Amino acid sequence: MDAYLEEELYDLLTYCIQNPDASDYGTKEDRIKEIGQELFSDGGVDALENMYFSIEHRIREEISKDAKPYRSLWNGISNEWSY
Repeated sequence: MDAYLEEELYDLLTYCIQNPDASDYGTKEDRIKEIGQELFSDGGVDALENMYFSIEHRIREEISKDAKPYRSLWNGISNEWSY
C-alpha cells in the first residue's frame, strides 16, 4: 500500500508545486492531507517522516524543487508533527 501512496503523493506534490494557480489545487491538497491521515493510521509519525523524507528527495532530484513547504499540510494529524 505504501508504494501506491508514495507514487500518488509524489504526483500530487509535483502537480501542486508546478501548478500553484490551478483550479483543482485545493482538491489536490485535500488528497495530500488524506494520504497523511492514512499513513499515520497505518504507522504513526514514523510513517509520515519516512514517506516525506523519501518524497522530498525525489522531488528535489527529479524536478529541482523544494517540497518542504507542503509538510505543513499534515499539521494537526499528530502533536508530534508540526511544521
